[in-house]
Amino acid sequence: MKPLFVLLGSFIVTFLILRWLNGRWDYRLAARIAMAVMLFFTAMGHFVFTRGMVMMVPAFVPFKRGMVYFTGIAEIAGGVVLLLNHWYGIAALLLILLFMLMLPANVYAAFHRVNYEKGTLDGKGPAYLWFRVPLQAFFIAWIYFLILY
Repeated sequence: MKPLFVLLGSFIVTFLILRWLNGRWDYRLAARIAMAVMLFFTAMGHFVFTRGMVMMVPAFVPFKRGMVYFTGIAEIAGGVVLLLNHWYGIAALLLILLFMLMLPANVYAAFHRVNYEKGTLDGKGPAYLWFRVPLQAFFIAWIYFLILY
């Protein structure tokens, strides 16, 4: 839920600031900045809640801790590149792929009741997927419709 609030809140603030600074509405740039802010926010979790994030990774994935750090760095890099005018399209496509690849970890975590912030097995459970899967689809749609096209 927090990433959604960060995304929407930073979009609204950025959208209004860009209007005030440039005298025009630039929803695409505001969408890119907001997604970058959200990615920076979520990437922090990979380094602050590493133990819990490792618990989210399915058993068949090797180098779990390394994968958690890698995806955190990928989120930071994706956010930075979204802010570069000539490269944001490539970043957007790679971020869509990253979101699709990370979805199984969220499904696995829900079924195993992983609470990534505490690093325990008392999480929300499978019912959480009714929110998480549409949220992941929303992030992908955000990138596709607001940034790419």
